[in-house]
Amino acid sequence: MFDWLIVGAGFAGSVLAERIASQRGESVLLIDRRNHVGGNAYDCHDDAGVLVHRYGPHIFHTNGQQIVDYLSQFTDWRPYEHRVLARVDGKLLPIPINLDTINRLYGLDLSSDELERFFAERREKVDEIRTSEDVVVSTVGRELYEKFFRGYTRKQWGMDPSELNKSVTSRIPTRTNRDDRYFTDSFQAMPLHGYTRMFERMLKHPKIKIMLQTDYREIRDQIRYNRLIFTGPVDEFFDWQYGKLPYRSLRFEHRTLDQEQFQPVAVVNYPQTEDFTRITEYKHLTGQKAPKTSISYEYPTDVGDPYYPVPRAENEALYKRYEALAAARSDVWFVGRLATYRYYNMDQVVGQALATFRRIQDTLPSAAAGERAKVAAE
Repeated sequence: MFDWLIVGAGFAGSVLAERIASQRGESVLLIDRRNHVGGNAYDCHDDAGVLVHRYGPHIFHTNGQQIVDYLSQFTDWRPYEHRVLARVDGKLLPIPINLDTINRLYGLDLSSDELERFFAERREKVDEIRTSEDVVVSTVGRELYEKFFRGYTRKQWGMDPSELNKSVTSRIPTRTNRDDRYFTDSFQAMPLHGYTRMFERMLKHPKIKIMLQTDYREIRDQIRYNRLIFTGPVDEFFDWQYGKLPYRSLRFEHRTLDQEQFQPVAVVNYPQTEDFTRITEYKHLTGQKAPKTSISYEYPTDVGDPYYPVPRAENEALYKRYEALAAARSDVWFVGRLATYRYYNMDQVVGQALATFRRIQDTLPSAAAGERAKVAAE
């Protein structure tokens, strides 16, 4: 008998397993369908000795000091500020769009003030910002929308930006200075020895048992446990009672090249050409020095493991029906991107897991507290 069964060994499940075991002294069975811990953040060394991210680049960034402090118990950090280029009109240009992007694209020499006027002249008036297309055309105009956003978004999501919630492109700022960092968070770094090593340290507790290549639906009636935390797709938990929630997946082609460097930055986006959305070169992320380099081509697809909830009004309405079912289950905690149908960054999932643990602490007396009370009574 386990005190807790936790389904999913990504950030949400692993953080909660560690907190419950170390702070409550309770036993945890952590299961995952895959053959490794770490979820989509899993990394490993390939045949060339390069540390690669099997499920695409995962860049850690946050403004939450509590989250940094928590994860720093399990890893040291390598400072890293992420920079992305987009191949547009045959040129490699900074994305998010900034002063250098426009000057190099059009052969101009604008100042920041002049760039603001440049955007103002091209913006389209949109009475109500509802879609991802609205966000971009109301900020930088139709031409830049077509060059940088429309094709990439259609590949990434399988539909036009005009069909997607504004949240998709609202994540990408537009700048009038030369700041070419993809993120501006106060903390930007990579786990020094990789994400997998960090997860292994997080889960190295005698109260935590891990079962990999284990499907919850196949074992849920066979394992005895008191309480459940579920981090998988919420619609699957309820046997797709109202139908399937739409997700986007990804397919990767990993290659090792007999050269030291393939591209000038870790990630290059392809909004205009190619079937893939981007190419990642991992040595930029890890700082490794090696005679060979490893890259990944990323192809969005509707088939495969669920990665991203599709942000559309009808999907949110369907999720609300599952959310109501989840709220009625006081014996189950639903945590993470898939269980709450939200496009969370890694730090947001960690924050959600830590907040869930605080609620558990407030709600349930722990085994450790019970032992202390017993000793005091004696």
